[in-house]
Amino acid sequence: MQQDETAGAYNVSELGKDNITGFTELTAGDIDQEWMLDILFRLLRTPSPSGRTDAVMQFIGDIVADLGLPAQLTRQGALIVELPAASGAEAGATDEPTDFHEEIAAERCVVVHADTIGCMVSHLKDNGRLSVVPVGTFSSRFAEGARVQIITEFPDVVYTGTILPLKTSGHAYGDDVDTQAVSWEEVEVRVDEDVSDKAGLTELGIEVGNTVALMTNPSMSKSGYINSRHLDGKAGVAIALAAAKSVMEGELKLPHKTTILVTIFEEVGHGASAGVSQNVAELVSIDNAVCAPNQNSVERGVTIPLKDMHGPFDYHLTRKLIRLGQSHGLEVARDIFTFYRSDVAAALEAGAGARAALMAFGLDGSHGWERSHVDSLIQCAKLVTLWLQTPLTMEQWDEHRLGELRHFPSQRQPAIAERVGHRQHEGAISNVPRYRGADEPADSNSISPEGYDGQ
Repeated sequence: MQQDETAGAYNVSELGKDNITGFTELTAGDIDQEWMLDILFRLLRTPSPSGRTDAVMQFIGDIVADLGLPAQLTRQGALIVELPAASGAEAGATDEPTDFHEEIAAERCVVVHADTIGCMVSHLKDNGRLSVVPVGTFSSRFAEGARVQIITEFPDVVYTGTILPLKTSGHAYGDDVDTQAVSWEEVEVRVDEDVSDKAGLTELGIEVGNTVALMTNPSMSKSGYINSRHLDGKAGVAIALAAAKSVMEGELKLPHKTTILVTIFEEVGHGASAGVSQNVAELVSIDNAVCAPNQNSVERGVTIPLKDMHGPFDYHLTRKLIRLGQSHGLEVARDIFTFYRSDVAAALEAGAGARAALMAFGLDGSHGWERSHVDSLIQCAKLVTLWLQTPLTMEQWDEHRLGELRHFPSQRQPAIAERVGHRQHEGAISNVPRYRGADEPADSNSISPEGYDGQ
């Protein structure tokens, strides 16, 4: 990227065109579809509500080990997998500019989550059934009728059951089944054991605080549609692992060290609050897109949201991902997620100083009976492999945690004073005049200390 000597900042006015043109020479990873789907279905059949994820993390760890990738666990149990950079790329720092405060080995991070929504036993009822509260955010209307596993404190003691409304049968309650309220106080778990009172539940070893995992019942149609609970999260894990497999087997050259962070508390809001290195310059979470009326997400392609309830994602990184996918023939959509929060929010709130974005696979009916399409998973995995081969978005600037203001690769967007008359700014953003100190020579794009344009 060329430096604008006059303005003292990198010229990014042609960022989209200049930075993406050469990227068409990149090769998207060859994604092993059958392997990815096998991993996904195994993940879906492994219960892992937030707070009870040890089994699924052991399974993911075994896959990572088979791929020959080094990995470490955080104290809480999140997994950090390392993808190697090309030889010599770890150094990260460049020779220019020379007056940055700090040089680092800039890294990238892909974040996915293995935890799911679920329930927890809140009360042993006198009728031998269980009251539950949700783990994660979802309505009880999406839990009604769910087959569940009640996981006790003993690893080998698991019971099955069904979440039912308190009034379960029209034969017994007539039209009342259609008018009862929708809330967690209006449902209960019927345990598949010969039990009819609280004492019987206690004898089974069921206690308050036991995890209740919703069974997924995954299936795939001949047309490529995948139906299951908990695609949210686990499809992202399968995508990230398939991309990692493609990178390793295809020997794709990554210019920067990359980690895959598999979190275990995303559904309750703090998944990526730990585990993201301070050296990470670009952070991308893979999660589900909101396919619904009045949304612009696509079920068979890749969606790049520009904002969620946490706020806007990084302007330049999101646009880079969009153009990168489009330049390689992927179906890419833009969207706004109003009622949505991902691991990106947790990481940024915890202090991650990275450019951050979200890459989303299509998902209809999130946190209920979910549906996605294999095409979307493949396209997301390909976009990940493409992105990981590119330079950082602002290649020289992003190598460093800190830098001089005059080197910041802005589009010259200082706050414009609200002035009336001939001094009111009406030009293009790139023409906003730059402040000129008293000891600097005047130029056509400067503001003198005394006022605008020498006035």
